[in-house]
Amino acid sequence: MKGVVDKGELQKKLADIQNVVDKKNTMPILNHFLLTVAKERSFITATDLETAFKEPIDVTVAEEGSMCIPAKKLFEIVREVDDEVSIESVDSQWVKVKSGRSHFRLACLSDSEFPVWPRLEDTEQIVIPSATLLEIIDRTLYAAGESDTRYVLNGLLFHLKTGDMLTVVGTDGHRLALSEKGIGTEFKEEKKVILSRKAVAELRRFLHDEGRAVKVIIGKNHIQFVIDEIEFLTRLIEGTYPNYEQVIPSGNEKMLTVDRDALIRSLRRVSVMSKEKSNAIKIDIESENIIISASNPDMGEAKDELSVAYSGEPMSMAFNARYLLDALSAMISEKVTFKLNEPLSAVLVMEDGREDYKCVVMPMRI
Repeated sequence: MKGVVDKGELQKKLADIQNVVDKKNTMPILNHFLLTVAKERSFITATDLETAFKEPIDVTVAEEGSMCIPAKKLFEIVREVDDEVSIESVDSQWVKVKSGRSHFRLACLSDSEFPVWPRLEDTEQIVIPSATLLEIIDRTLYAAGESDTRYVLNGLLFHLKTGDMLTVVGTDGHRLALSEKGIGTEFKEEKKVILSRKAVAELRRFLHDEGRAVKVIIGKNHIQFVIDEIEFLTRLIEGTYPNYEQVIPSGNEKMLTVDRDALIRSLRRVSVMSKEKSNAIKIDIESENIIISASNPDMGEAKDELSVAYSGEPMSMAFNARYLLDALSAMISEKVTFKLNEPLSAVLVMEDGREDYKCVVMPMRI
């Protein structure tokens, strides 16, 4: 194998795989990526056995072949050199890397050791506009669990309903975010799949606001996204996701409407004085005002007041300020509506005049 790659091209492609390559794994091959050099098309492939990533790379080919190269070390080398990079295999264990007058010799592994790209079975294909998928992920990913013992909560549920409606849900048991969109592709049958938070966060990096199409191939154990010439595949999380439809309150009749930006600014100001671990803030609700306050015995207290429109009895509630800020930051409307019931009952937060995005936040005990 021998080829020459532009420094910028190689640096970008190696940056793309750094989060996929498993740096902590005891299997040395997972610290490597597979470089396949061919006159027809050259690719780099990386995997951590849960997620696999394949992307074309522009190589001037002198000799076809493939090799498993340490991903982090080559990335560090390329970052420091100034000229185009020549990569040449010496044998099955070494490659020579040259750039200008700089020479490197890297220990490598044979391409035969690299994990085989998983084969998808019982597949169904749909097409989603890239901008739609990006919006749905941005509005739900923050609410997914990160290290929950209920492993299914450490991911996003993709619920494909009959027709063309895609519902994506994230929850960590304390809050829930739901985004629902018609995507223009009809599904043969209803299907629910769970993708890990890490995989979705990585997928998000390759999505665009433009009107490009993303081909989604759903298999029995894996799901694959094809974005332009990039292939992104991840193992599905096994298990049953909680019934999110039961979590969304339906009887909350007390309505509070407030300017979204003003509320975000107020929460940020007051939460400066909240306890770091709980981020607890208190909201006292009246007919035309809310008073947001926080108290920390070791530091002091803060209080702020906002004008609102509210129909209901005066009420006091407490929240994790970060949960509210995450939900509000994912919204775009000028005003937001809080649908309330009792001080310790789940609160439904929605954009004023929109039904396609819902957030549920559990209050704290005061």
